[in-house]
Amino acid sequence: MKFESHHLAYCTNIHPAESWTETFHVLKTDVLAVRDRVASGKKFAIGLRLSAQAALELLENDQLDQFESWLAQENCYVFTINGFPYGAFHGTRVKENVYKPDWTHMSRLVYTEQLFTIISRLCPAESGGSVSTLPGSFKEFGADENLIFANLYSCALTIETLAKETGKDLHLGLEPEPLGHFENTEETLAFFERFFAWCGSEKLDPNPIKNHIGINYDTCHFALEFNDCHQSLRTLTEAGLRISKIHLSNALSFDPQNPKALEAIRPFDEPTYLHQVILNTEPLTRFKDLPEFKESTTATEGRIHFHVPLYSDPLYPLASTLDHAEAALTYLKEHPTTCPHLEIETYTWGVLPDQLQKPLTDQISAEYEWVLSR
Repeated sequence: MKFESHHLAYCTNIHPAESWTETFHVLKTDVLAVRDRVASGKKFAIGLRLSAQAALELLENDQLDQFESWLAQENCYVFTINGFPYGAFHGTRVKENVYKPDWTHMSRLVYTEQLFTIISRLCPAESGGSVSTLPGSFKEFGADENLIFANLYSCALTIETLAKETGKDLHLGLEPEPLGHFENTEETLAFFERFFAWCGSEKLDPNPIKNHIGINYDTCHFALEFNDCHQSLRTLTEAGLRISKIHLSNALSFDPQNPKALEAIRPFDEPTYLHQVILNTEPLTRFKDLPEFKESTTATEGRIHFHVPLYSDPLYPLASTLDHAEAALTYLKEHPTTCPHLEIETYTWGVLPDQLQKPLTDQISAEYEWVLSR
């Protein structure tokens, strides 16, 4: 939905769907149920998640024409696509596989270009269109950064061509994440500095990068890194980097010195997603996943990459990083042109412990209420 100069959606990666048929079914059922709850009678924005399979199928025959007609019929629109998870995202071990293929692989480039072909057709000229993607790779993969740069630059040229053809503002957001190829404010700045330096060494025009590649700022991820939200957003934008989209999401927080908290985090250890843990030591202590977490005698706070609802903190002795999401919304009030694209992205409903579970439409609607109230 649109409010003031911003567009707000929730990301449909919440719903299990890998084929286009499955994805379209989710849109016609679950997504419209949320629309009827939070935006009845209003134009409703959809934050679309398409797997590589679904994207390919949507581009076959007249599927995209049919989908475009359905959006108009249902008074809905798409301004953003989540292109981070390439393959299966539910009901299987995802973990570090969510980074595969990374940006060293041609298949990642082809998939992302297909998503831009789709969003360039679907997004209104007023909103433009964004696609979010992984931060190049995952640290432990030891990726060849020059390949990442080459593929990202090729993607930027494709986006530029589509933007000129359609007259729409189109942009790709790289999403820093704990243990990603770059994961916090400092590493993001350094990555783009190297990207522009590579561009110079290859004697390439840097403008396609400046105009069409930016950052997908996830409030859960930057909170996990103990970055200050206002300082991060200000630093990134002052460096001339585009904020492509802001993911409104919330991380789990706990006191590593509290035995009850250590017991309370155990139900969040589940086999589907990667739950990186970061402790506020000096320097920060990082663990790849919750089972690898080791207790610390010096840390006073630990944060876990487990998306928990925006609308309420977990029960004591656990807490959350909700203040980071609130800070992002406050920053946007003060600097409204920073980023027009907002997306609620709590994708872990299916693996939340029982005490945090309630019907999915209720969960998502409560998150909309929390955001809109602020």
